[in-house]
Amino acid sequence: MSLTAAVTFAVVLPGLLVAHTVADHWGQTGHQAAAKGRPGRAGRVACASHVAVYTAVTAAAVALLWAVLDLTISPAGFLAGQVVSAVTHYWADRRTTLAKLAALVGKAEFYALGAPREVIALTDTDTKVRLYRADASGAEVSWDNPSLGTGAYALDQSWHWLWLLVAALLTAVVS
Repeated sequence: MSLTAAVTFAVVLPGLLVAHTVADHWGQTGHQAAAKGRPGRAGRVACASHVAVYTAVTAAAVALLWAVLDLTISPAGFLAGQVVSAVTHYWADRRTTLAKLAALVGKAEFYALGAPREVIALTDTDTKVRLYRADASGAEVSWDNPSLGTGAYALDQSWHWLWLLVAALLTAVVS
């Protein structure tokens, strides 16, 4: 690898990581976040909509760095990096795909760490009552443990970071 490609990689990778965090948390709508893992067309459309916004943010970040710092990036390298980032992001954000991969590599228990559990209360007559609340779309969700600190979230983010490294490398070396 040339020094020019190494510098480009060293600049693009942190730019992609920042853009990723902004796009995944600020650019994603509540509807996209709630629906992108659902089965069927509605889930696919929500995920594709999220990835479109996500890719616009990562592309803008790389384009800005390219222009302002006069980086040596080819159009093919730029496109290759963005395509890898978008495709792998969509794959993971459909949720069942990443859950299956986690199970395949022995990480199912970690993936489930922190996930909401069914909450059951006992009445004074020892009758069990399930406790749920409605989310923004009206779907019933458990009251238990609404948190970003889940195994699924940690594996999702580390998956994205892995592929952002690949995307940065492709951006830097594809001519």
